[in-house]
Amino acid sequence: MKPKLHVKKGDLVMVIAGDDKGKQGRILEVQIEKQRAIVEGVNLVSKHTKPNAKNPQGGIVKKEAPIHVSNLMLIDSTGKPTRIGHRIDPKTNKKVRYSKKSGEEIK
Repeated sequence: MKPKLHVKKGDLVMVIAGDDKGKQGRILEVQIEKQRAIVEGVNLVSKHTKPNAKNPQGGIVKKEAPIHVSNLMLIDSTGKPTRIGHRIDPKTNKKVRYSKKSGEEIK
């Protein structure tokens, strides 16, 4: 069974621990089994590449590395980091995420 995560692809998140603490970015990819996410502009590593068709020069390329989801906190519509809760939407009868800080639903 896959573990449930509080973040999804496309969410705006803030890093709350580690070298990039305080940085914000969008989630590009979520690795559910490893409980990690790749966040745009966060946790950059230098990757040495050989010359190839895509990059004929080769050299050192900066690339985002995965970061553990426990070090990420979702940013709600007010622009502040918030914890996430789940509840059943009375209109649609579906489970939705909501901001614990503001109480509003997260799209």
